[in-house]
Amino acid sequence: MGIEVSGIFGVIWLVIVIWAIIRTAQSSASPLAKAIWIVVLLLLPLFGLIAWLLFGPK
Repeated sequence: MGIEVSGIFGVIWLVIVIWAIIRTAQSSASPLAKAIWIVVLLLLPLFGLIAWLLFGPK
């Protein structure tokens, strides 16, 4: 069983993940670091977002 996100919460979650991807793409990190963060955000949205908030490119 996975985490199901639907309704308005799903839309909000999607907007937050897209925002994180855009912020990562615009950061001054190396292209490899950007690519890794974007893949993590896409494949592991919950864990990836938490990790990005804690350790992501500033």
